[in-house]
Amino acid sequence: MQKPITVAIAGLGGRGKDTYAPMALSRPDLMKIVAIADIVPEKVADVAKTYGVPPEGCFSSAEEMLAQPRLADVLFVCTQDRQHVGHAIPALEKGYHILMEKPISPVLSECQRVLQAAKAAQRQVVVCHVLRYTPFFQKIKEVIDSGRIGRVVSVQSLENVVYWHQAHSFVRGNWRREEDTSPMILQKSCHDLDILLWLLGERCARVSSFGSLSHFREENAPAHSAARCRDCQAREGCPYDAYKIYLTDEETGVLHGHTGWPADIVCMHPTEAGIRAALEDGPYGRCVYRCDNDVVDHQVVNMELEHGQTVGFTMCAFTKTGGRTLKIMGTHGDIRADMHENFIDVEVYGGETEHIDVRTLAADLSGHAGGDIRMVEEFLEMLAAGGQPSGTLSTLEASIESHLAALAAEQSRKNGGAAVEIAPMRGL
Repeated sequence: MQKPITVAIAGLGGRGKDTYAPMALSRPDLMKIVAIADIVPEKVADVAKTYGVPPEGCFSSAEEMLAQPRLADVLFVCTQDRQHVGHAIPALEKGYHILMEKPISPVLSECQRVLQAAKAAQRQVVVCHVLRYTPFFQKIKEVIDSGRIGRVVSVQSLENVVYWHQAHSFVRGNWRREEDTSPMILQKSCHDLDILLWLLGERCARVSSFGSLSHFREENAPAHSAARCRDCQAREGCPYDAYKIYLTDEETGVLHGHTGWPADIVCMHPTEAGIRAALEDGPYGRCVYRCDNDVVDHQVVNMELEHGQTVGFTMCAFTKTGGRTLKIMGTHGDIRADMHENFIDVEVYGGETEHIDVRTLAADLSGHAGGDIRMVEEFLEMLAAGGQPSGTLSTLEASIESHLAALAAEQSRKNGGAAVEIAPMRGL
């Protein structure tokens, strides 16, 4: 019987601790956590207890962990965006394979440095573009590749961020400021751009983009509001009230005590009392109109691919439900698909519509519509077999293509929407 792949995790936030680590419980034959690092001691202690990590495998930072000889086969890099490269390169030099939370870096030259280091070390680096692993997008890819709708000419794609997710992550949360993390189009949507390029099997040639931070600004604060939700007289009519988001059901308003994401970001083991205490003085209890956020709350990206196909992508905070919606238009048919509603409609011109219920494609659609667990599983199975990334499991070169598109989009947005050519960014 083959030994499980040993894993070290740097960063025990929502992805490292709550999304990827549980694979060690569901697939102990495949994954064993042997080392962990985080700047929050309580998280280290909690994960160590859950997964049986010995004291000598527990560290107060990724840097402290990486100062040791190689401790595992793989390092999961789940630290903050601008730390990824500083953790990935020394890990590669020590011989770790890497599963890296997206994005690689908001600096293109740093993305290239990781690629060079991976080639020099002959190690695998897979970026967490989880949408590739969803039954939803894999079925769409299968239909496109079959030729049933002919040659794809144009795509319209919408990422519904959801109003409370924007407030949680990009107004009050860790990804609210570009200089501390990444532009939102890269941080939130590099895997959307990745999936669009993957579906069409193309690279992007040029990009234009428009968008701004339009709503979550102090001038839009309602009358009688306050710096914190606890003191606000406008809470009743405000959908962004933190107590509504973290403690009550959206439809009924009834207190129900969240225990999963995003409440487990507010406090590690959520209870009503714990959440209330965290909202009193913590970052997630601030008024969304009086935070120090500067990333956009809506953005459109227009892409022309290398063989002339066009893609229109919209990312918007102001939606009630999440998921992705797509319209894929080909010379012999089109595809309409809605991830939230779990359907894919394939319409061949002159023929009947095929309606696909995505819920029939897999038993488990949790965690990014089933993508999270499948991604980790495929990555570890690839390493166990000593192989190379498959067409689904993204190579580092392919991941950088989505970053090129996102960074070009941000450059365009900041320059009045002028088109940006991608080829010079590749150094061609």
